[in-house]
Amino acid sequence: MTKAITLARLRDLRLGGMAQALERQQEQVGTYDALPFQERFGLLVEQECLEREHRKQDRLVRQARFKLRATIQDIDYQHPRNIKQAQIARLAQGEWIDRAQNLLVTGPCGSGKTYLACALGHNACLQGYSARYYRLSRLLLELTQAKADGSYQKLLAQIAKTQLLLVDDWGLEKLNAAQRNDLMEIMDDRHGSTSTVMISQLPTDQWYAAIGDNTLADAILDRLMHNAHRLPLKGESMRKILGDLTEGEHLE
Repeated sequence: MTKAITLARLRDLRLGGMAQALERQQEQVGTYDALPFQERFGLLVEQECLEREHRKQDRLVRQARFKLRATIQDIDYQHPRNIKQAQIARLAQGEWIDRAQNLLVTGPCGSGKTYLACALGHNACLQGYSARYYRLSRLLLELTQAKADGSYQKLLAQIAKTQLLLVDDWGLEKLNAAQRNDLMEIMDDRHGSTSTVMISQLPTDQWYAAIGDNTLADAILDRLMHNAHRLPLKGESMRKILGDLTEGEHLE
């Protein structure tokens, strides 16, 4: 079998990583010749595993539909926002997701809540967890539309199995009875099996009023809060700070 045929058959078998690694070995004459067959073959397999891992990470990030391109490495600790680097480092390890614990990110408008949540979500995707970002209004709209077209149970099942659900703009608008019931379905399905990140301008002691029904509020928030980590951000708007810095740099 010729080299070209071998490469073609590897690609036919969807072993593109092995094909690329084999091409490199063939191009670098003399570099790999002294290695035993088992070691050379092991390098091909290792490259295939790496390629598949990278493809999975890319797919998980795309499917998550994060609002922002955010990474753990780019989180700003310089400006005082009550962000503890040690806490972010612990959350970045992902053990809280393995334990189906939740995360509540609160703070004033522009404090960087969404960026921080998306950074943790992106990091989770790199570790192999599935994630999905929603603004609350969009999530509720999709649920309403799903009821109309008959896909409601399918959508609930998709949300339930997502390992990390991020819900932004929690508490901005009053909920009606149907929306409260939808959220109860989601939280009950996810309780004890998957993790949820809630992102809100409101402090957590105002979430009961935002839900609007005491009985359902108790049920929803009990499932959300009892095992939750908290990131209460403070300080001046990061949009304003970064805008001022940009303007100052421009003037210089």
